[in-house]
Order: sequence, then structure tokens, then C-alpha cells
Amino acid sequence: MPELFAGVAQDLNRYLHWDELKYRKAPNDWSRETWWLALKLKRINSQKHLAVLKDKQGKPFAYGLPDVLLELIHRIDREGGTMLGVSTQVTNAAERDRYLVRSLMEEAISSSQLEGAATTREAAKRMLADGRPPRDKSERMILNNFLTMKRIIEWKDHKLTPELLLEIHRQLSEDALDVPDGAGRFRRDDESIDVSDMEGTVFHIPPPASELDGRIAAMCAFANGETPADFMHPVVRGIILHFWLAYDHPFADGNGRTARALFYWQMLRQGYWLFEFVSISQFLRKSPTKYGLAFLHTETDGNDLTYFIIHQVEVIRQSLAELHDYVAKKSEEVAACTHLLHQFSGLNHRQLAILAHAIKNPGYPYSVGGHQMSHNTAYDTARNDLLSLADLGLLEHRKVGKAHSFIAPKNLRERLAKT
Repeated sequence: MPELFAGVAQDLNRYLHWDELKYRKAPNDWSRETWWLALKLKRINSQKHLAVLKDKQGKPFAYGLPDVLLELIHRIDREGGTMLGVSTQVTNAAERDRYLVRSLMEEAISSSQLEGAATTREAAKRMLADGRPPRDKSERMILNNFLTMKRIIEWKDHKLTPELLLEIHRQLSEDALDVPDGAGRFRRDDESIDVSDMEGTVFHIPPPASELDGRIAAMCAFANGETPADFMHPVVRGIILHFWLAYDHPFADGNGRTARALFYWQMLRQGYWLFEFVSISQFLRKSPTKYGLAFLHTETDGNDLTYFIIHQVEVIRQSLAELHDYVAKKSEEVAACTHLLHQFSGLNHRQLAILAHAIKNPGYPYSVGGHQMSHNTAYDTARNDLLSLADLGLLEHRKVGKAHSFIAPKNLRERLAKT
């Protein structure tokens, strides 16, 4: 009945759930129920069933590839590591560490805040930059995330096993869980958990702990590309892996941050190297309701993973766009600073980056440890960078006890102009 589908393409591309569609005007004088039936039939006829991932009743999940999704995945393929303008800058040995540390910090902070970490971004960044020990569970969660994301880059060449999954969870969760002994182990039969909001409304009850051994084994085979037999786009596989761990909720606590870490592991393993430099959690944190609805719509519409895939692909697109914008902005700042500093031929890229930041942030305190962390360099190198800038009068050097502090002068631009 092709006439039944006439005029529904635009709304099909938006992939509306019934909860949204029932409030909209149906086309062609249809009832909303007829409109919904037309959409459902078209979706079901084009879906791929994922027999390796089943719900608690044994029903498989499925997903479709509507045009809007194919377009977004195509953008990720283009922007996830093949755009020369960004790739040249972030692969430059003199620049990549600065962008890498920045992204690791952003992802660690945002992912932890999604899980309830109660601290400001500025305080968390200072803790990570200065290398000071965490003062509470929130800061511990952020530090764990930061250190684990660094390890994910190393683990990308390893196959996923239950043991590696437990190690990822342990590193993310050590001393940062509501369940004191929960780090690095799967939940037990006597641990009844659910996914609910602050008012106590339950959205999801995961499969029983007794099924976890089989489900985790199946998830690892899927993550390693052993299943399913037919081709699955790597981005789709990474997103479904994220959903799978969140659905199974194999840990007593810390499932969300582990699911996002697995997504990064999968993307890096599949060769999307630019994902070392992006943060998806910062966009998930900005709209946590949409994140939750993507899970809920999947479960309440016949295990249709398309809702979650579309949501996550859009988040990835935003994250990549943010990286492109950030790199372009920082490149312009450094270029402008380089022009101002043409008379200082001996300055290196790390010093130029500090001065580009200092011009816009008068009074900002720089520490040796922070500079060392931001550029992933040796302590003595970081110290010499800052002392040299102070000797040139471009930073103000202060010493409190044994600690060195270097302050961005309020008149830095004027100092540069006079030099």
C-alpha cells in the first residue's frame, strides 16, 4: 500500500516516538493511530534484528538506518579523523598533547558530573592540572575517570574480555562508589538495583545477576567484532555497545561511566583516532533528559535501538564540531600571539600557548605541575618554560614556601607592545 506512506518521509526522518507523534497533526486526514501504524510498518520492514542482544524476555533488539542516520554517520566518518585542517594540527607532535590533555580533562569531569559528582569544572580542572590528591568522593571520581581515559588509549589494541571490563570498572570506580566493595566486580544476586530518577520513578530494571556471565560473554564477542555475521558500521557497533552495558547494568554502581568508556574503547579500536580528542559527556550533561529518553524510547517501542543510535550520533556530531571550533580558535590565538612575539625567537609552542591564554586571562596563576600536566612534559622542562617567561617579564614569578607560582600580568599586552 504505497499510498499509505506518501507524505510521511519528513517525519520518518525525525524518527518520532508515539509519545511525541500523538500530539502532532497527522497528514492526509489520517487519524494519529493510522499515521503511527504507517510509520511502524515502514520501520519494521527495514529493520535489522540483533539476535545477539536480547531483552529480559528473550526478545531481540533491532535497529534501522533511516536517511537522517546515514547522513549523520557519513559526517562522523568524514570528521572523525580525515579532515586535514584539524588532523594536521592535532597530530602535530608539538600540539597534540595539549589537545589530548584538554579532552581527557573535559570528558573526565563531564562524565563524573553525569554520575553525580558535585564539584565545579574550574575546581576539578585545577585539581587535575596541579596534580593534587582528591579531597572527596566527587574529586576521586573525576581523577579516576581521567586516569582511566588515558589507559583506554592503551587498551584499544586489546580484545574486550570480562577481565578487561572488570579492570576498566575498577579503575573508574576505586574509592568512588556508593557501594564500598563494588569496584572491579559484577553485581551479586542479593544486590537489587534499578534505574530511577530522584523522585523514585523506576525506568529500567536490568536482567538478573544470574544471567550476567552469559550476557557479558555475548557482549565481549560483539565488541570484538565476532558477532553478528553481517556487516555493522563501526559507529553503530560502538553506540550499541554503550547501550548494551547500560541495559545489562552489570555493576552495583558506576555503569554509566563504564558504558561511555567502552564506547571510546570501541571507536579508538575501529580507527577513529580523533576520538582521543573529543568529549561526548559534555553534551550528554547539557541535556540529560534526552539521554534518558533515548534509552526509554528504545525499551518502550519494541526494542527499537534506532532512537538511541540517532541520539548518540547527534551527540557525537556536536562533539566533533566543538573540537573543530576549539582547534580553530586556539590556532588563531596562538597565531596572533606569535605575531606579537615575533621578536622572541626562542619561545617554544608550550610558552606561546601559555601567553595566548595569559593575554585573555589576566591574574591567572600558572604552576609548574599544571604546565607539566597540560603539555604532558617533564617537570624540569615545564619549570624552565615558566622561569624563562618570568625572566622576559611576561609572567610574574612568586614563591610561597617551596611552591612556585607564575601570574599572568594584567598589562601583558602592553608589555608585549613595548618590548
